Amino acid sequence: MHENNRSDLVLSENVKMLEVDPNPITVALDLDLLLDDLADEINEKLLDVDSLFEYLELNDSLPHPSWPFDDLPTAAEVPITNSIEQIQKPKAKGQSRRRKRPRDSQPQLCSDESPKAKSPKPSGQPKTKESPAKPAVESGSDPASGPSPAETLPIPVTTTPPRFFRVYPSQTGSAIPIQIITISDSAGNPVQLSPPPPLIRFPIPGSATTPTYILVPTVSPPSKCQLPPLSPVDGTVAPVHMSSSPLGSLSETASKAMSPPCTSPVSPGNEMSPCKESPLPQSPKVLDIPQTVKDYIQEAKAHMSQTYQDMETGLSLSSHYVDVQVSQREVIRSGKNTNKCLDKELVIKGDTDRQKTMLALNQIFDGSNGEKPRRYILLLGNAGMGKTTLIKKLCIDWSRDCIPQFDFVFLLDGKKLSVTEPVYSLQTLLLNLSSSAPSCVDPEAVYAQVLAAPKRVLIIFDGFDELRNYETLLQAQEKDLTASLQKDSKAKTFTVRQLYSAILQRVLLPGCTLLLSTRPRGTASQLLRRTDSLLEMCGFTPANVETYLSQYFSDPSVRESALESLKSMSYLNLLCWNPGLCRLVCLILEQSQSVDVLPRTLTGLCHQVLCLKMVKDGRSTPTHTEAQAQSVEDTETQTSNTSQVKKCSKNNQAKSRTQTRTSSRPQRAKKAHEQEAQVDKVDQDLKSSGGEAVTEDRELLSQLSTLAWEGVKANSSILPTGRDISAKVKAFGLRTGLFLSHHLRASPCLSSGAKEEGENETEAGETEQKTEHSERTANDITDHQNDQILLWANPFLQSYIAAVHLVLSRTVTDRSFLQTLPFQSGGKGRRRPQREELELTQRFAVGLLFHNRTELQRFHTHTETAFRDMVANKQGLVTKHLEGLSYADLSPSQILEACHYVYEASFTYNDGGRDAGRTRLVTHLAANLPEFLTFHGVQLSPPDVFTVQKALEQGGTEGRRFCLDLEDSGIQICGLRALVGLNNINTYRSCIADTITLWQLLEQSDEESLLQRAVSKFTIHPLKAKQVCHIEHLEKLVNIHIHKRLSDSSSESHSILSEGVPAVKELHKLEFELGPDNGPLVLPKLWDLLPGLHNLQHLDLENSKIGDKGAEKLASALVSLPSLEILNLSQNCIGDEGVKKLADTLKDLPNLHCLSLYSNMISDEGAESLAAVLPHMASLTDLDVKFNKLTDVGAQSLGASLRNCTKIKTLRMWNQCIPFGVLERLIQQDSRILLH
Repeated sequence: MHENNRSDLVLSENVKMLEVDPNPITVALDLDLLLDDLADEINEKLLDVDSLFEYLELNDSLPHPSWPFDDLPTAAEVPITNSIEQIQKPKAKGQSRRRKRPRDSQPQLCSDESPKAKSPKPSGQPKTKESPAKPAVESGSDPASGPSPAETLPIPVTTTPPRFFRVYPSQTGSAIPIQIITISDSAGNPVQLSPPPPLIRFPIPGSATTPTYILVPTVSPPSKCQLPPLSPVDGTVAPVHMSSSPLGSLSETASKAMSPPCTSPVSPGNEMSPCKESPLPQSPKVLDIPQTVKDYIQEAKAHMSQTYQDMETGLSLSSHYVDVQVSQREVIRSGKNTNKCLDKELVIKGDTDRQKTMLALNQIFDGSNGEKPRRYILLLGNAGMGKTTLIKKLCIDWSRDCIPQFDFVFLLDGKKLSVTEPVYSLQTLLLNLSSSAPSCVDPEAVYAQVLAAPKRVLIIFDGFDELRNYETLLQAQEKDLTASLQKDSKAKTFTVRQLYSAILQRVLLPGCTLLLSTRPRGTASQLLRRTDSLLEMCGFTPANVETYLSQYFSDPSVRESALESLKSMSYLNLLCWNPGLCRLVCLILEQSQSVDVLPRTLTGLCHQVLCLKMVKDGRSTPTHTEAQAQSVEDTETQTSNTSQVKKCSKNNQAKSRTQTRTSSRPQRAKKAHEQEAQVDKVDQDLKSSGGEAVTEDRELLSQLSTLAWEGVKANSSILPTGRDISAKVKAFGLRTGLFLSHHLRASPCLSSGAKEEGENETEAGETEQKTEHSERTANDITDHQNDQILLWANPFLQSYIAAVHLVLSRTVTDRSFLQTLPFQSGGKGRRRPQREELELTQRFAVGLLFHNRTELQRFHTHTETAFRDMVANKQGLVTKHLEGLSYADLSPSQILEACHYVYEASFTYNDGGRDAGRTRLVTHLAANLPEFLTFHGVQLSPPDVFTVQKALEQGGTEGRRFCLDLEDSGIQICGLRALVGLNNINTYRSCIADTITLWQLLEQSDEESLLQRAVSKFTIHPLKAKQVCHIEHLEKLVNIHIHKRLSDSSSESHSILSEGVPAVKELHKLEFELGPDNGPLVLPKLWDLLPGLHNLQHLDLENSKIGDKGAEKLASALVSLPSLEILNLSQNCIGDEGVKKLADTLKDLPNLHCLSLYSNMISDEGAESLAAVLPHMASLTDLDVKFNKLTDVGAQSLGASLRNCTKIKTLRMWNQCIPFGVLERLIQQDSRILLH
């Protein structure tokens, strides 16, 4: 088939290297024609040629049909040139690949400039002008540089010898060797190769009259020296747009399969990228990207650096950002049948294990332990934990070239889902609606580059409040919609939701990297199946808090005072674990002059922040303390002008605040009574002196509270766009910083002609521009309402203002208020976890009801009598509701919520303990908490631990003692120490590794008394090992028990451990539930630690695949377990050899009464081994050998042995290998033999 033709070599896009034989031949090979000829001769029943073509196109393992094998380099590699679109051109024109193409359509063969060897053109082809061979990469080529490195090869005259060459596809790391063989004329049978080829074999029913060449894989020849692929100029490699798949052409699985290896050959002149990972080959380089696209990338980086420089108004990332780490989370399958159940749940790690999985910001995209880079990343974090701030920092790092693996970064906000018009395409979504996209001069070129290199694209999804928001986007789309998205993603006929869904489902840009941020509550079965990395924000450590305060307060004296005040307030200090709350605490510390006025609850914190924002706005009502002092000391300063009232309020704030702080508690209590008596008089005076502004502010706050409550109910931070919100409310919210303005639509991409004009316009895509202290008029907001939405700036303040609505609104009746209280479904009936916003609102509502009523006067327009009656009625409802709870029936998370409610009610306002309602709530909670108090599976933050500690301390004053279960709660070691140190704790369970760390810290600090209590009260019985780390931690604890010292560095045993660890001595039950996948990983550790568990009574190793070798190891360990009573070895692949080893040990266990060997591989030989030892197992009462391989012979052996075992009550041994008649006869002989 055209053996004498030769031409220049043109390689397909996915082929990186080519290696040839030292004695090369010149072959002009057209695979399309070759396979078309074969298709006519191969029996279609034996081989489907269409399937073969699909396979070859998917794998890209064979050369392109247009490759003429001419000018092959002898020991060099040839770079890439062709694009995949060129391969698919015949298909795009509607031509069937099976149809045999006419000969005149065969690609013409190019000739070389060298006169040494010119191949004559075959007859029947038109003559064409000879053109010089073009290099593989044309950019930057020099005509004067001489011929291509691939020299012209002579044509051999002899018979064609066996030939082979190697093809390096992009999706594999090793070469695929291909051999060309010749079928003789007399061949009449299928081709036989020895050894058989591993991939392709063509059975030929009849041979052609002329020699036919067939490509088949062959055994790899001796290795030859391979050189990196060099271009004709300077060693550059192929551009990125020539090495990527077309948009939407691959499924998710296929795109993953085609992911290139982490390392790739580079040219000698290239330097490695400074990034830690190499998810892609070093191509493309910046030189390979069109200049207009390079300009756009630089503009995008400059735009991003400017847009995301501020965390919020007054705080920049460069000066106030604290470098926090994220922890790697894991998921486990849940449900009884893990093979069928696809639901997964997050693993809550202990503090010690969590520290080991911490990742820095530059490690988020790296693969762990040499694995491939992460492509689908889920970032979890509660409200205020800093997800958006971390994303901004990532964007800033990318703009500074610190994340070199991405050429493009697009930030897509969940709030843009409110745009429902079907007028967008993928191009407009990325280049217009993305928050990080500047104005684009040449959108077509930029979009083409994005499609050509999806693996160089990072798409970030932010602004999603719940996991279920992603779950709805991951629901299957209609086939027609998916097909249209794949066919033409540039068509402006899609909604934002449809495009978001297509990106998340990998329909569009399947090779890009996705980073999704959200809060962790809710179910996410579909999302967890797709993600390859789960990250969680860890919050501030005490060192991070000090760093943040030192950056926030520039004055050293103010900084020291703030740190001192914060450390004296335990709960306020623990709230700073949340970065968002730490910011609010700094606002209060900045204004306060004394520790006495600092809030002690979350309700008090948000109350003071709201009041501070209103004061800064200049339109807030002065406090009644300030108003009273103002009316007594200087009544002449009050005028009928609103601005004069505000000026007086500001001028007297410092003086009245100083008087309040310096007064003693009795004096403050006395003043409180005086304030309540003068409320009406103050209000009347204020109204007569321009109090219309006071009333207006209260009305505005009332409307804000209604909007906040509607948002909490809808689980949304966006203000409803369909509702008529007054311009005054919007302006008030923007001035006080309660609202943010978010741009939904950006300006369109600029054409090349509009570039000069667009340079003077505002850059597109700016988002969440905070407008504080600006005088926005109603007309301004109306003009921009179509392009902007308003949203709540802070989730804590939104929930607090919503609670103001529940407590003080006239529209909320007692009955409707009662329905908003927690635990309405009663006990464990509510399975779905409560939303975070609603939980915070309920907590704030309870705190506000027991807050200082004088402080609440600024938030309502009721008369004093109506206000007092409203608050008293709702207080009674809350008290009755909380006292009516049955705490024994509440779930661990509900008990934690109840502790928060009682704490907010009891400590928001300190009146010296005079309020009987608050005291009654605390006493009732302490008296009714369960004695065995468990928080298993509930993640405990530092503020959570503090509220539980307060409840337990109150229980101690009532004479209550508790047993705590803190396992799988993620409690920090400092919190564990606080709870363990309580005197009314009988026992506690926690992560073994965290407990050992606590013991070591107590030993280092010489706290012998606390160490004694911590060691003696710790318990692990019963232990259910579900993770690999559980066995690893148990091994450490057993080693401490055996060696009687806490660390290996200690040379002497500790006196407290003179008798070992009580928890190990009291461990009676161990369940090994790691399953057949993870179980074998830690079985060696289990065999080592079992001899240390002398008092173990119940050992469950079901479905652990221990096999015969494991059975032998177990037999050696069982010698040290004389107290063992129950042994479960079901489904462990134990055969006859394993049973023999076990039988010798089982007869020496004096207390073993239950043995299960259900569903193993025991045959008659193993049954006889068991039958021999059964009479010697004096305490055995139950034996289960069902579903093994023993036959009637083994069954009769066991039945005969059973007659000598008087204590055995049941013997189960049915399986399909035992004839039913034999088993029935055995049952008749001995009724202790059971079928089931």
